[in-house]
Amino acid sequence: MKYISVLLGGLLFVAANAGAQANFGNSVTLATPSFMTYSVTPATPATPASPSANSPAVFAAPAFASPAPAFPAAMPQDVQGVFDKYSWDLYAGYTFFRFYEVPGIISNMNGGNASAVYWYRDWLGADAEVMATYGSQPGQNSWLVFVGLGPRFRYVGPKGIDLWAHAMVGGMFITPRTPFGSQGAVAGLVGAGVDLNGHHRHAAVRLAIDGIASGFFRTYQISPKVSVGIVYKF
Repeated sequence: MKYISVLLGGLLFVAANAGAQANFGNSVTLATPSFMTYSVTPATPATPASPSANSPAVFAAPAFASPAPAFPAAMPQDVQGVFDKYSWDLYAGYTFFRFYEVPGIISNMNGGNASAVYWYRDWLGADAEVMATYGSQPGQNSWLVFVGLGPRFRYVGPKGIDLWAHAMVGGMFITPRTPFGSQGAVAGLVGAGVDLNGHHRHAAVRLAIDGIASGFFRTYQISPKVSVGIVYKF
């Protein structure tokens, strides 16, 4: 009877240990290692075939995607050396005009000029300019006005410097009337200049030197003009 009691006790102990191991296996989920968590695409769990209460569910092994590249794709580089180009130039500035009126009489005149240029091409544009200067005639003060139209040619430099030249045909008018004759005359202008552009070429400082030929008083005059001002480009 003693041996039977010992045998039954041993069987109960073995059965209890087997049940505990089965419950532990069903309840513990293994954690995925950290090196397998990068760019992982989990697979859809497979449906267990005829599961029973005492048998653990069977799942398909997870599928892993190809690892992502170690470095991001290279970013495109900015394009260098390209400047904005504008179709219109508007200019206004100061003008000094030395008017060789008749032999022996020279009038130094100060004033301003303004111009507008429409660029058909980067190098060719249509130019319109008006100039008004104030000075003195013998015994009185006077105003002289020039208006002209013509082509303008331009070289767009690589370092914010534009070189240009222009030629115009127009007319001049002087007031009040002088003792030498008429107040109006046909005139022409030829000159050149430089634009010192800002960072984005939207504005510039302009320096120009011109010569104006006119036909007052049944003779002709060739008079120099110097101007400096600001250009707005759009």
